Amino acid sequence: MIRSLQLFILAIICVLNLNAQSLKQFTPGEIWKDNNGKHINAHGGGILFHQGVYYWYGEYKVGGKIGNSAQVGVSCYSSRDLYNWKDEGIALKVNETDPLSDISKGCVLERPKVIYNAKTHKYVMWFHLELKDKGYEAARSGVAVSDSPAGPFTYLKSFRPNAGYWPVNVQSFHKKPVASTVKASYCGGKGCLPAPPDSINLLGRDFKGGQMARDMNLFVDEDGSAYHIYSSEENSTLQISKLSDDYLSYSGKYFRLFSGRYMEGVTLFKREGKYYIIASDCTGWDPNAARSAVADQIFGNWTELGNPAMGKDSELTFHSQCTYVLQVQGKKDCYIYMGDRWNPENPIDGRYIWLPVEFEGDKTVIRWKDSWRL
Repeated sequence: MIRSLQLFILAIICVLNLNAQSLKQFTPGEIWKDNNGKHINAHGGGILFHQGVYYWYGEYKVGGKIGNSAQVGVSCYSSRDLYNWKDEGIALKVNETDPLSDISKGCVLERPKVIYNAKTHKYVMWFHLELKDKGYEAARSGVAVSDSPAGPFTYLKSFRPNAGYWPVNVQSFHKKPVASTVKASYCGGKGCLPAPPDSINLLGRDFKGGQMARDMNLFVDEDGSAYHIYSSEENSTLQISKLSDDYLSYSGKYFRLFSGRYMEGVTLFKREGKYYIIASDCTGWDPNAARSAVADQIFGNWTELGNPAMGKDSELTFHSQCTYVLQVQGKKDCYIYMGDRWNPENPIDGRYIWLPVEFEGDKTVIRWKDSWRL
């Protein structure tokens, strides 16, 4: 009897282990379960590869429209094969006790990304932050740090980029006095500005207080230099900022690109010595045709390449918006487009669109696949 019971328990354990490690392919748009059998909850996320393990960080969503604000914090999952993910818990928690905290419960905390600093041996998280009940007027960058990749991360500060610094490609008219008719804040979306951003000099307007920073990403180059790319100037223009050596602040050196082109969901990666951007148009939660660009140097000159998506639903980027491009370790020329299929009515049900990035010359190409393997 005891022997039979032992065999029965062993059989159950084997089945549970088999189910937990059964994924051998990507199925974009389908429910993607973690080791606990729950849909992975890491939206607007990014990946850190460290010591043989992939760590996936993202926005932890809850059900209903309230889930569009941060009710819990930033989640973390780990994997060795990119198919099967273990829930590592909440890496950065919102503050539930102090309503004056920058990251108090109910703030907007979006697109968290984590990089590792080999000099300080710290894991550094950056994210787009909007203060609670303030809409999208703050346009800040938030920073947190940890001794462990899975956290817990300690929140440090939030601020606007490069206060008191001009970009390396500043023009003379940017340094002229800003007209009194230029508003301190516009609506922050496509079509809301009364004139092109350079005509009303949004760069000069925000010189003292720091530049606006919304949708964002991080990139670490081969020499260890880290860069922060983000939507700025009422989302009309992208900026790329070099970070300080400890990755906790800005170096004061940055570059403006695609002024007046309105790009969100921006990513930055590198292949064979060239730098690439994949981003989206500014249409809120609604999907649109993606954008792409290439440059020989990170501070320009950048050339647009058009929509990388091809085939059916390519004009909606397969109903997704890019959040990260992952270079797979140990596989030559293997990159993954990571996209979110947003559901603002019930954010917790947002789906993930992971697809291979192909290259035709310098152009990035993304084609739909119902399922695929590395």
